[in-house]
Amino acid sequence: MKRVAVYCGSSLGASEAYKTGAIELGKELAKRNITLVYGGSSIGLMGAVADTVLREGGQAIGVIPKVLEEREISHKGLTELITVETMHERKAKMADLVDGFVVLPGGTGTLEEFFEVFTWGQIGLHKKPCGLLNINHYYDPLISLFDHMIGQKFLQEKFRSMAIIEDEPAALLDKFLNYEAPSIKTFE
Repeated sequence: MKRVAVYCGSSLGASEAYKTGAIELGKELAKRNITLVYGGSSIGLMGAVADTVLREGGQAIGVIPKVLEEREISHKGLTELITVETMHERKAKMADLVDGFVVLPGGTGTLEEFFEVFTWGQIGLHKKPCGLLNINHYYDPLISLFDHMIGQKFLQEKFRSMAIIEDEPAALLDKFLNYEAPSIKTFE
């Protein structure tokens, strides 16, 4: 595992625990020599994780569309900042660069990014791990929704297992190392 995409909020959220979790993830990435690939912002959880990776001696690559470069205040101290034209290009570029995806707390954009790569995994476009860092139980409602989808036969159990859920960065990254994508041969 050389590079991991991190999707997260461009704000810090309502709890200090979210920033603390982003910092812990940044330290763990740098410690394991895993390059951070993220949205390129200097603010919110995005900035917290990038600042930590860099402060700890790690590498951080930002991918930001022109429309957000000024609004999200692009990070000027990154190892590399890639500017693209559109959000679609941003997501495709990030996915191409990485070996896995980590999702910290965030809003609708964060969830959209997660669901896109999760769906890509379901249909076999990649075999990379997708992890939710469930800081402060933020993703508990989403976990319940997954269970509801399974119960209502809209999500197969084998695909539910694609979402690796942990509340500690080290445990999440450890599970990434042993990840095996489920078979996608048949749909029920």
